[in-house]
Amino acid sequence: MMTKFNLSHIPLFRNMNIFIFIAVLISGFSVIGNSQKHQSFTQISPDTLTLFDQNRQREIPMAIYKPTTKTSAKQKVVIFSHGYGQNKGGDYIAYSYLTEYVASQGFFVVSIQHELATDSLLPLTGNPQILRRPFWERGADNILFVINTFKKSHPDLDFKHITLIGHSNGGDMTALFPQKYLNMVHKIITLDNRRMVLPKKKGLKVYSLRSSDQPADEGVLPTEREIRKYGIKIVKLENTTHNEMDDNANDEQRKEIQKYILAFLKN
Repeated sequence: MMTKFNLSHIPLFRNMNIFIFIAVLISGFSVIGNSQKHQSFTQISPDTLTLFDQNRQREIPMAIYKPTTKTSAKQKVVIFSHGYGQNKGGDYIAYSYLTEYVASQGFFVVSIQHELATDSLLPLTGNPQILRRPFWERGADNILFVINTFKKSHPDLDFKHITLIGHSNGGDMTALFPQKYLNMVHKIITLDNRRMVLPKKKGLKVYSLRSSDQPADEGVLPTEREIRKYGIKIVKLENTTHNEMDDNANDEQRKEIQKYILAFLKN
């Protein structure tokens, strides 16, 4: 049975030091792997938790996927950001084929719900690089808050090699983060982000899987010269569309995406 923690309804949680509560709560999490098999790995059920950022007065729901086996090395942290879901909620668990798989490979995975029902809808007209920038900024701030919280509550994790993964609008947040907050993450992987320019910075590993049907805006992807200079890896998935990168993906698409993501994580 999956254990869920949602603390947003507890007034005391909002008013006391968040780090005290998180340190206690997260240390007690248990993730249970079951015997069912899917694509040759053990399914990992997430624990869910809602943090509260006092400074921004904002809730941050998330799902946490932990490996079922312990290793001698520190577990590396992967933070996942979902694509646009029109504020319906639940998108942070809509990529289970990927988040579960990454956790099964020994990574500590946190998937953030960036959209709340009370948020404004994403602008669908006008210049997206200007009008959607505040949404990406908010997502980057969510990611920062999660990182800083877990650094205090889970110092046993490897925070020197954080990887950010994001799809579509979440990929734009992922691309923005290392440009807004320097030297905090080791690697980013975007799944068909189309609006935010991919960072070009030595020392930051950048990977991107591209769909077969949706082109990126001009200037978002690096030139061939920039790819060589900064060691960026761009891979086009010939048989996967933009909207087939979440749990809508079929088995073949899932296996291909998992293969590339794991190779990027281990590189």
